[in-house]
Amino acid sequence: MRVMLRAYMDTQISNEAVKNGSLQKIMQSMAEQLKPEAAYFGPGEGGRCCTFVFDMQDSSQLPSIAEPLFDGLGARIEIQPVMNSEDLQKGLAAVKRG
Repeated sequence: MRVMLRAYMDTQISNEAVKNGSLQKIMQSMAEQLKPEAAYFGPGEGGRCCTFVFDMQDSSQLPSIAEPLFDGLGARIEIQPVMNSEDLQKGLAAVKRG
């Protein structure tokens, strides 16, 4: 299932992570693990934020995805199902048939 993960990083913890290089390592590891179709980095809610859109095969992946963000960056995260325009068209076509 296509999902969007948004992580809001604790400023003090992520400042230290920038200084010691762990922020870059965590983001690189996330990208390698998730193989996202899109990844964005920028400000969010007054601090650092990252957004990944990726295919989550099973909900059992949640701990391995979330824990590095919680532990290494003090992040608050949101994960929610999302659709691209093709998915939306397919879903709307199914509603019309039903």
